[in-house]
Amino acid sequence: MLEQVLQDSRLSWLRQDGADGDVVLASRILLSRNLRDVPFPNRADLYELQRVEQRLAAAMPAIQEALGENLQGVEMENLSTLQREVLREKQLISENLLLNPQHRAVYFGESQKLSLMVNEEDHIRIQCVTAGLDLASPLQRAFELDDLLESQLDIAFDEKMGYLTSSPTNLGTGLRAAVLLHLPGLVFTRNVSSIINISPQLGLAVRPLFGDEKEQPGCLFQIANQLTLGYSEQELIDNLRGAVTEIVAHERRARKALALYMKERLEDEVWRAYGTLSYARLLSEKEVLELLSRLRLGMDLKLIRGLAPECYGQLLLSSRTSFLQNLAANENLSKTEIDRLRAQHVRHIIEEHQVSLEE
Repeated sequence: MLEQVLQDSRLSWLRQDGADGDVVLASRILLSRNLRDVPFPNRADLYELQRVEQRLAAAMPAIQEALGENLQGVEMENLSTLQREVLREKQLISENLLLNPQHRAVYFGESQKLSLMVNEEDHIRIQCVTAGLDLASPLQRAFELDDLLESQLDIAFDEKMGYLTSSPTNLGTGLRAAVLLHLPGLVFTRNVSSIINISPQLGLAVRPLFGDEKEQPGCLFQIANQLTLGYSEQELIDNLRGAVTEIVAHERRARKALALYMKERLEDEVWRAYGTLSYARLLSEKEVLELLSRLRLGMDLKLIRGLAPECYGQLLLSSRTSFLQNLAANENLSKTEIDRLRAQHVRHIIEEHQVSLEE
């Protein structure tokens, strides 16, 4: 399963058929848990980290049987840096597991909608993700896995403080809920900065998925809760969902204004992006992100109707440098070679996803 995951450009949770899928790409739930009698990973030595890894490995057969899903276990030390980077690009592991592989592992299902990181910032980090604006389904799945873990392991919990975590911002519920948004309308009308600035007042954080606050290639943003202590899981979810619903409304109004007052320019940019992606022979990573944002906007506004919706997710992942290097089994490719390979894969995916308008 691992080799297939590393080479497969499809992301089952990145589709356009989810709720509010024209703006909301995915919803993700993270639960942080720790074993009671072992120091947190940032304080544990290698022997203690190994103990955590061994306990999880021993508990997994019973957990998988109860869960009804086979989870592939992968030790980070057994992977190359490039392979770990691909798993990070696919959102299966975090930066922490990428940089600190010793006695760290990940378990994930075939659909890649569920993963369990071992010895990340905390001993256990459960991750569940799904398409569109749907926080309830991944939360239920995460709780199901959490209950199974607690039935097998002694989890650190305090009656007053809640779940104990290495970061104070996760203390209490240990819950991080996040939503991935595509906001080209707000970026183009220069209104996205106001959302970023006001989010801390709502107990939320908004950050670009790529780049920084000054430059956001791809117009992709992640919004997540900042606080966990003193709130129930449902309160955190409701607060995040309410904020996302407002942002979605603002984004749709911005898109409507662009389509009304800048129709020709909008159509020109969308079709130029489609043409460049379809025929270019060299494409940089940043350029693809910018072009894909325009292509996705054109698909959502029905300006482009001849492409299958799932192509966006494949284009997004297969244009990442580490994914391409791993696919070519060569991490020493020159920039020109990578840009050529990227353009080749983009052209192939677009051609593969052409659909007849009569269907």
